[in-house]
Amino acid sequence: MKQILLLAIAAMTFASCQQNTAKTPAENTAVTGTTATTEASANPVAAADAPVITFDSGIYNFGKIAPGEKVNYSYKFKNTGKSPLIISNATATCGCTIPEPPKEPIPPGGEGVIKVVFDSHGKFGMQDKVITVTSNANPAVAELHLTGEIKEVK
Repeated sequence: MKQILLLAIAAMTFASCQQNTAKTPAENTAVTGTTATTEASANPVAAADAPVITFDSGIYNFGKIAPGEKVNYSYKFKNTGKSPLIISNATATCGCTIPEPPKEPIPPGGEGVIKVVFDSHGKFGMQDKVITVTSNANPAVAELHLTGEIKEVK
């Protein structure tokens, strides 16, 4: 009985130590852009004025290329939301694909590009490289695809 009582007290103590303080919008803007990404991922319902990233096309097929060729492509997008869009990260599924997102915020109605370079050295056959874009937009994570075929040299 004493063990159950001690466990209950310990659980209540740990639960009471976690304080949730609400911040005003002015306090949130005083903090760096990572706060917006954290809040967007913690809160599944985005604010009505959140940025929205809209890509012209989320898939690019580079066709058939020879081994060792490099493919360069720029994914064009627009911020169709009501607040500045901040891209915090862009990563690819492997080191052969290197995305370069814009470093500056994209204003509402503004456009930008994410440049991607794919190095086919050592690759053969069908390829589908996924670029994951993390931002303060709604939704917070977007996926882009770079597809094509690397033909064997005979």
